[in-house]
Amino acid sequence: MSALVEILEHGPIREIRLARPPVNALDTDLCRALIAALDAAVAEGARGVVLSGNDKVFSAGLDVPHLMSHGDNRDALQDSWGAFFGATRTLAELRVPVVAALTGHSPAGGCVLALCCDYRIMARNPDPARPFAIGLNETQVGLVAPEGIQQLMRRVVGIYRAERLLVAGEMVPAERALEIGLVDELVAPQEVVPRAIGWLQQLLKLPSHPMLQTRAIARADLVAALHADNIRMDRFIEGWYSPDTQAALQALVARLKK
Repeated sequence: MSALVEILEHGPIREIRLARPPVNALDTDLCRALIAALDAAVAEGARGVVLSGNDKVFSAGLDVPHLMSHGDNRDALQDSWGAFFGATRTLAELRVPVVAALTGHSPAGGCVLALCCDYRIMARNPDPARPFAIGLNETQVGLVAPEGIQQLMRRVVGIYRAERLLVAGEMVPAERALEIGLVDELVAPQEVVPRAIGWLQQLLKLPSHPMLQTRAIARADLVAALHADNIRMDRFIEGWYSPDTQAALQALVARLKK
């Protein structure tokens, strides 16, 4: 398995830990490593999956400097974004339940991965003045969240609240994320993964076939949201090269270098 992900076994439950320091930024290779790890988990008989990340950061989202390095090479850019959306579809279509163990901040692409999971457990920062946050902050960096990604947010927080969060690109502090249903539980950082395992263990006590079939029916809208027609990659790539988006992305890269 790729060094970009770590695999930990918990009986019938497999933990896939994102392992690309320092903040699990999602580049092409990490997205493909995640796809391979998810496929392998199912092929090798795992009955449930925990998707985890680093302490303090689950995933910082897409690796913008990596994406910007493609310059005017639209094929390379499309390949990188295709790998990310491929990872989201793999999570959405996974035949076994998967819990997002959000061990820290989960902006943008990190939030999208979490929204594709069955259940989200987030760490409560011991320092209440600096809560961990989650959200789709694309507008703050000059991007437009595709319709399918917006559907993922609407699915968990409702139509109007999703609109407000998406348009503002708001990052939601952990306590409020719990209040609005963006995450399902808040626990101490060291309890995030054990609680994710415990949730899956309870679910796996149910008769397998009825549980999995009911789950597939209940998640059909999630799978449909990520269909190519709802992502519109051509429009998304065109928007990437718009002047205001490029200016915002270049400013972000400059800030990251400091």
